[in-house]
Amino acid sequence: MISCDYKHNLVDIKSANMYKKQPKLEKTYKWNSVSKRINRKFGVSRRLGVNLWGRAKDPVNTRNFPPGAHGTLGYRKLTDYGVQLQAKQKLKKYYGNITEKQFKRIYQEASRKKGDTSENLIGLLESRLDAMIYRAKFAPTPFAARQFVNHKHVMVNGKTVNIPSYRLRPGDVIEVKDASKQLVIVQAAIQSGERSVPEYIKVDDQKLQASYLKVPEFSEVPYPVIMEPHLVVEFYSR
Repeated sequence: MISCDYKHNLVDIKSANMYKKQPKLEKTYKWNSVSKRINRKFGVSRRLGVNLWGRAKDPVNTRNFPPGAHGTLGYRKLTDYGVQLQAKQKLKKYYGNITEKQFKRIYQEASRKKGDTSENLIGLLESRLDAMIYRAKFAPTPFAARQFVNHKHVMVNGKTVNIPSYRLRPGDVIEVKDASKQLVIVQAAIQSGERSVPEYIKVDDQKLQASYLKVPEFSEVPYPVIMEPHLVVEFYSR
């Protein structure tokens, strides 16, 4: 027969273990140094209500309402702040995986330069290497262009460059590496009729070379939707 004192000691031990401070489990995080898109690119088009990249398969062409359970209610009327925010989101999202921090840094650089800030902003965005790859039709989308550069398929003035935000200067020559010229994604992009090469870029389709002739003005950039960089300037000037 178990004594009362023994039972009392067992209760005391259990109570002590119950209230004993448990060691905290350490959390581990995986940091990625490369900016990553965490949402669907065509979901961005539907959220903004425009065919942002002018693609035939963009679902906004047939479902012109916001995504989500209540999307069929349509787009809400925007305030002045909402209009400025939407203009900023359109321009930023158009260039792919640019983060808000990177985009604001580009704007700050544009505001420090002489001249019209909105024109400077467009010039800096179009001078990026990944934007040049997209404009020259070496990649089908801005996202593919960024990945194409990251994977070292591109040379600038004869040297391999794998930085999508690399700043080009007028006169720079971009070339697809010989080992990458027969990639299906490259050939499909070149033969695509969805876009045309702008006048500030000269492309040799045989050699897969492109020359950056000059920094473009806003009116020269072939955006498939209406962009309003002056509203972006107003947004950041608040």
